[in-house]
Amino acid sequence: MTASVAPVLSARSLYRFFRAGEEETLALQGVGLDVGPGETVAVTGPSGSGKTTLLNCLAGLDEPDGGAVTVAGERLSHRPERERGRIRAQCIGIMFQSGNLLEHLTVRDNIALVQSLVPARPRVPPQVLLERTGVAHRAGALPRQLSGGEAARAGLAVALANTPGVLLADEPTGEVDGETERRLLALLRERAAEGTAVVVVTHSRAVAAVADRVLRLRDGRWT
Repeated sequence: MTASVAPVLSARSLYRFFRAGEEETLALQGVGLDVGPGETVAVTGPSGSGKTTLLNCLAGLDEPDGGAVTVAGERLSHRPERERGRIRAQCIGIMFQSGNLLEHLTVRDNIALVQSLVPARPRVPPQVLLERTGVAHRAGALPRQLSGGEAARAGLAVALANTPGVLLADEPTGEVDGETERRLLALLRERAAEGTAVVVVTHSRAVAAVADRVLRLRDGRWT
């Protein structure tokens, strides 16, 4: 990201603590991050280093104990869940390794549900999203009827349903074969080329290889 371009996603001095009895775990220790429009950042590190905690804080799904996240110039952290949910729906697409789809809805209806959360927003028709992600032929399928690769691509379609300015992906290629991984990476780069800020948490070298920047977490700190 160049100095002249304002970041679409910013995190400042994020701290996150977890307590179990008298034990305290420091999951994040003063982590900061700026991501500009069209930039892809890969976050790597060993298991337990704080990667998923960071992603959850960036998405407003978890509140940091210190610091704050800003999305498109609007503070996301330390606000009521209703307000965080509004900002997520308008600005952020989230792709998890699994669990992106509601099991009782078809793939098409999963997309329609997400789009209904922001009714005034110009939208890409669900079928077009599914064509771009290569699963248009599975539009009427329930999640349990999808293969792992189909579920991953359908999950990406859901994450892109509202054309978000920020796309957050947690191990998006962790359960797919090599061909599906290449296809998903091409789609992520396509979104970045269209101006989306992309943050990917990953263990995959292939994912890190297509990123503009690779950041490494260890024990809740950048290394």
